[in-house]
Amino acid sequence: MENKRLEKQLEFALEVNKEKNIFRQTHVDSERCENDAEHSWHIAVMIYLLREYANEEFDVAKAMLMALIHDVVEIDAGDTYAYDNNALSTQKEREQAAAERIFGILPQDQKQEMILLFNEFEECRTPEARFARVMDNLQPMMLNDKNNGADWKRHNVAKSQIYKRNEKTPTGSAELWEFMKILVEQNIEKGTIRDE
Repeated sequence: MENKRLEKQLEFALEVNKEKNIFRQTHVDSERCENDAEHSWHIAVMIYLLREYANEEFDVAKAMLMALIHDVVEIDAGDTYAYDNNALSTQKEREQAAAERIFGILPQDQKQEMILLFNEFEECRTPEARFARVMDNLQPMMLNDKNNGADWKRHNVAKSQIYKRNEKTPTGSAELWEFMKILVEQNIEKGTIRDE
């Protein structure tokens, strides 16, 4: 191919297709685990649908793009379960190396753009990143609730773990955090989340 830029962009497009093969701990239904591509698509849609609940104005398209690329690194780094402390201790270094390789497939300008967006999401300092992070936490919570808390129960998840994971959630959407707390309390009553 004579157009090297296009060649790199298409190579990246094929590479990110591998996200469909990275399976998460969260179940879509009682039998099938969700993959990273489904998760990313779902939270991108949710960003658009629920944007009115953000604490502040934000660039919806930018937040949606963050959602779509935030787990691309898991092609190399693997999915890190939210409550697996051992895996969480090495997550950042694994994902940074993966970001360098995967986004490095792109032409230099797009590589830099993607790495900046990925890091912005991780640092959770902008309105876009804060709201995208809310969706990243709300979406699996909704799926867990829908499957009667089976994933929480399987991993013996405690309320304190969920609250720790969601420390930044109120900074993106105080209103959605109130809804999420209700889901947690309902699942404590059902016995699918430990109350501690």
